[in-house]
Amino acid sequence: MASGRFIAYYRVSTERQGRSGLGLDAQKEAVMRHLNGGQWELVGEVVEIESGKRNDRPKLTEALVLCRVHNATLIIAKLDRLARNVAFIANLMEAGVEFVACDFPQANRLTIHVLAAVAEHEREMISKRTKEALAVAKARGAILGGRRLGALPNAAEGRAKGRAVRSEAASKRAADLLPVIEAIRASGAISLRNIALGLNERGIPTARGGHWSAVQVQRVIGRATA
Repeated sequence: MASGRFIAYYRVSTERQGRSGLGLDAQKEAVMRHLNGGQWELVGEVVEIESGKRNDRPKLTEALVLCRVHNATLIIAKLDRLARNVAFIANLMEAGVEFVACDFPQANRLTIHVLAAVAEHEREMISKRTKEALAVAKARGAILGGRRLGALPNAAEGRAKGRAVRSEAASKRAADLLPVIEAIRASGAISLRNIALGLNERGIPTARGGHWSAVQVQRVIGRATA
């Protein structure tokens, strides 16, 4: 059974389909059927009217922002075509957002990372075969050029990259939250405490899923404006 918060992302190929609901109704039905049962909340729904000639996904970007703001999971009706789209995979991996596909519920961000790891492994195999071929050529007396391949990153570099990824994710969410904070300020909430109350009233959780405090608001504003 489904549980937690969700942002639904629907995609139709033409503006005509978007107006008529052709294909859209089926996607919504698939999402609701998947969410049926359990404790869940559909926080928002975003519809992308996509031309086959476009690689950008502005509505997907909007959906990912909403997921980060609300600590929600992106839910899509069908993974088949989206999974083959480079823009979709790139946006999803960079966003740091969990997702679920109704037609392939076993798939998640880990699946995407596995696919990326397979591609990376293939690149490494190509590199290995290239180096072996160059070694054979060198042994035969061929003059080789080009720069030397660097060593694999050590454990310390790996940890540093992990910290950098977490810091980037925190900065993205702070940037996403800043317009919400500004809207709360515009409504008359000036103090950090009142801004925290405004975020809590809107049902927007902290990064760890808790309630906002003045200190946390100050940290987010500092990070977003740094």
